[in-house]
Amino acid sequence: MEEFHKVRRLPPYVFEQVNRLKASARSKGADIVDLGMGNPDLPTPKSIVDKLCEVVRDPRTHRYSSSRGIPGLRRAQASYYARRFGVKLDAETQIVATLGSKEGFANMAQAITAPGDVVMCPNPTYPIHAFGFIMSGGVIRSMQVEPNDGFIPALERGIRHSIPKPLALILNYPSNPTALVASLDFYKDVVAFAKKNDIIILSDLAYSEIYFDGNPPPSVLQVPGAIDVTVEFTSMSKTFSMPGWRMGFAVGNERLISALTRVKSYLDYGAFTPIQVAATAALNGDGADIEEVREVYHKRRDVMIDTFARSGWTIPAPAASMFAWAPIPEPFRHLGSLEFSKLLIEHADVAVAPGVGFGEHGDDFVRIALVENEHRIRQAARNIKRFLMSAEKQPNNVVPLAARR
Repeated sequence: MEEFHKVRRLPPYVFEQVNRLKASARSKGADIVDLGMGNPDLPTPKSIVDKLCEVVRDPRTHRYSSSRGIPGLRRAQASYYARRFGVKLDAETQIVATLGSKEGFANMAQAITAPGDVVMCPNPTYPIHAFGFIMSGGVIRSMQVEPNDGFIPALERGIRHSIPKPLALILNYPSNPTALVASLDFYKDVVAFAKKNDIIILSDLAYSEIYFDGNPPPSVLQVPGAIDVTVEFTSMSKTFSMPGWRMGFAVGNERLISALTRVKSYLDYGAFTPIQVAATAALNGDGADIEEVREVYHKRRDVMIDTFARSGWTIPAPAASMFAWAPIPEPFRHLGSLEFSKLLIEHADVAVAPGVGFGEHGDDFVRIALVENEHRIRQAARNIKRFLMSAEKQPNNVVPLAARR
């Protein structure tokens, strides 16, 4: 039977191949150090869990909730933006709660995309940034570009060579997967370009609080006038170790937020009310929980960079996010990221995410997630060292799985 139209537009999920191999190895008794999926392992802070337990005992909270978020939650997000970024938001018209930033992005695409609309998107990038629009009938213009002096020229080329003119531009800094961070000056240039060319900015700021070395990443909404063309998405998944709670936000331009709110009103009733109340308490907290999470990832980053370097794999230290964007060691680069990821599972008992899963321009890299404790990261480094030494001494014993079929 022929696949449905929207399903045909989606390529095979690259990560699933690695997941199947990982599951197979574990079924045979292998102790896989899983640095692949960005699934935080830290427990949600006790104060947030306690608030959930307190509220869930009230049967009145068991009814349908509010799709756009209960008023207190939206006010808490407005207060967070005021404290953290100095950005004033109207909780009634410029904020909507989402079921994580991923759902917000996908439904924003549904809300604003007409068939054939062009969206400019960095490559590599998190898959929903592109495929949310592809599933909505849009067309992606990929840009292999970093947040530097080459970004605006890339946008200008996109304008010149796209028919119709691009509808929107996607930003994601700190980036998943590359961990690159943008400056406020960069955002000023992008906002000026977007306003000049009547382009919507959709900014994914899910990793705003996971930063190192004392430089908090800015929000594009800090740029005067940015709210005229911008919606920004945030998530509590990493900031508060709440991935399974599915709590996020879209904030910014009233017209765009209204469109997203209207679409969501047909699709969901919002997160469970006790989750929204607990999320409100988290956002209104003193920030100690955020600092604790940040410090854990900072220590893991330093251990990973140090131990992997001593294992023979030098990886640039990420300035932010819970990921490292690791160039594949030169002897294996010709294999591509998927086959190299398979080799690491089979020969080193280590799982990583193949860079090609984030776009074709990521195929020389793998993404390493800091989702195992320091002891396990050191274990991964020892395993990788043995693998690299074995491959150097007996290269014929390290053969990609595809070559054996």
